[in-house]
Amino acid sequence: MDLANPIRRPDWPAWVPLAARHYLAHTESGLSIRALARQVSCHPSTILRQVRRLEGLRDDPLIDDALRQLANLPVKTAKKDHSAMTYEMRHAAVPADEILTQDRIDKEAKRVLRRLCEPRAVLAVAMEMETAVVVREADDGTSLRTAVVDREIAQAMALKDWITCPEPAGRINRYFINNAGRAALRRLTADDENRAQGFADRQGDIGAQDRGWDFAPAPGQTTRSRYHVTESPLVALSRRKDKDGEPFLTKRLVSAGERLREDFELSSPAMRAVKSWDAMMALPDSAGDALSEASARAEARVLAALRELGPGLGDVMMRCCCLLEGLEVTEKALGWSARSGKIVLRIALQRLSRHYEETQGQFGPMIG
Repeated sequence: MDLANPIRRPDWPAWVPLAARHYLAHTESGLSIRALARQVSCHPSTILRQVRRLEGLRDDPLIDDALRQLANLPVKTAKKDHSAMTYEMRHAAVPADEILTQDRIDKEAKRVLRRLCEPRAVLAVAMEMETAVVVREADDGTSLRTAVVDREIAQAMALKDWITCPEPAGRINRYFINNAGRAALRRLTADDENRAQGFADRQGDIGAQDRGWDFAPAPGQTTRSRYHVTESPLVALSRRKDKDGEPFLTKRLVSAGERLREDFELSSPAMRAVKSWDAMMALPDSAGDALSEASARAEARVLAALRELGPGLGDVMMRCCCLLEGLEVTEKALGWSARSGKIVLRIALQRLSRHYEETQGQFGPMIG
């Protein structure tokens, strides 16, 4: 433990918010409020408010578990074979691509926060489970599972104050996205668009530190959001009219694209990491062996649909419906001429809708 500077302890990852560092430095390292304030050059009352706020949030099981892990204390809700392990021990045997970093949190948060922005969507976290699920109530009152989240990702999102639990008391707690979470999603979406337009160097490495919500463009540069972060590009395109004044995409086509997106969200992490139709078709057949039955079925439906579409049409469906890329980014990535993507996308949706009607019926199977 680095008692000389407990705020920058080497065993605390870079994604830990500054308020949580102050809280742990005070409660675990024994540093006084005034000493902390001198180290970070702020008024002691600022540190005191942060400490009191974090202490008041300890009733939240995700926040309490995250703080206990960072303090190298046993986690009350973890399984027995993990309860006595310190933060370093738990991560020593984890593959490098699964270590909890800011990059991984941001990547997963974009997927999860988009789902939580949907109407009547909640993140359900059970005390004894290592994963959480995003559940959305459908119009007919049924519940649809739209995403699966690793518990440590959910802990980081709660500690960053992106999600909140109004009543953290039961075995299953319900978390909702808050204003800070929506702001984080806007920032992450803007970062993606800036990278696609060649502006990544302006904002630096997203994983280096938690930059808060300040993502104003540099002088002379602008950021454009082609669609609202609670929507897919498909929904935004459906509001456009053709030359006859009719919707460019009908509800039937939008529904087919959203069905593919929901299956993709429920599929394996290996599938969600794929960026092209060719790479998707090259996935080994055993990729879903370790999945839950629902996830394996969803993955099989995605592969069947994209295989039916073939290259080209399958690529545009993957990028726009599954990866939520804008049409301009997709056209550039695939080498297509400007404004041709929406025509190809509509053709792909027509083929996809016909595939679903022939293989699953008009409404298809229940998601999850």
